[in-house]
Amino acid sequence: MSQTVELKVGMSCQGCVGAVKRVLGKLEGVESFDVDLEKQKVTVKGNVQPEAVLQTVSKTGKETSIWKEDEKAAAVSEPTSKAAETAATA
Repeated sequence: MSQTVELKVGMSCQGCVGAVKRVLGKLEGVESFDVDLEKQKVTVKGNVQPEAVLQTVSKTGKETSIWKEDEKAAAVSEPTSKAAETAATA
């Protein structure tokens, strides 16, 4: 059964992108993948398990986690929430 797995991967350069592409190219069941350096997002399509994809990409040494839909909203509102946290702890 084909499915899509989205990961958040801490990549800083094309070398990081290359490392992620190399490990995904060897992963069984992968039909296609897209690595977006700017968004730090990796989308994998195929007959794969999310946990297997996560573990495979983690082997690159990059910080890797399952992409959550609220990630986009959190990235936009983060500066505000940090200020609120500081005010709450002061």
